[in-house]
Amino acid sequence: MATGPEATLVFPADAPGASAPPPALTFRAARAEDAAAVAPLVYASGEREFRFFLGVSSGECVAFLRDAFALSAGRFSWRRHRVALDASGEIVGVLAAHDGRDVRADDPHIAWILLRHFGLRRTVPMLLRGLVLEQELPKPKRSQTRVAHCAVAAAMRGTGVFSALFGDARRTGMRGLAGEPDEREIVLDVLVSNTRAAALYRRHGFVEVARPRPRSRRSPDDLESIRMRFSPRMTD
Repeated sequence: MATGPEATLVFPADAPGASAPPPALTFRAARAEDAAAVAPLVYASGEREFRFFLGVSSGECVAFLRDAFALSAGRFSWRRHRVALDASGEIVGVLAAHDGRDVRADDPHIAWILLRHFGLRRTVPMLLRGLVLEQELPKPKRSQTRVAHCAVAAAMRGTGVFSALFGDARRTGMRGLAGEPDEREIVLDVLVSNTRAAALYRRHGFVEVARPRPRSRRSPDDLESIRMRFSPRMTD
């Protein structure tokens, strides 16, 4: 196994019986120049959430994410992401890790990005919808790391890319995911309607946790989500 910033491994398929062969993948930390390739994947990881939050077309959502990803700070920044590349060097998977120790400035930063990208008139309702969305998808506590923006290129789904990328992130020391197994709780959120993704996460050791408070009445029904917690013993 390579020990530098990139490692190439072969992993089994995410789904039993997947017809595609296991891919050879390379992993690395995301870079600012990945923005154009990664933004559509990040959008695909939560299309309903982004459309509700931003209230704009899919193309405008992707353009916003492309700009935000290229910045050096914030929840959409390249610094929070890790990517998987196929044998040709094309990015085919992405995930983000939001360490609860690092998220204090996320809200003012996202407000600044929205103002810069959309202007004041459109930003105000976006921020109000963001407050509603945050009740459904709460920020991680200081002792938690929230995995987010998990997406795989359509042609590569079911071939083990998520398995590979999540495993790599935990082995290589991605902040909040590796090196502190007894101190940090790893969580993620998945839509109730996305049963396929929920089943995938369960196979990787995530278990559902109780909702801490009732859903907001202002949150659309199709955004109802489950919070899941990583339990390594479930994969033993």
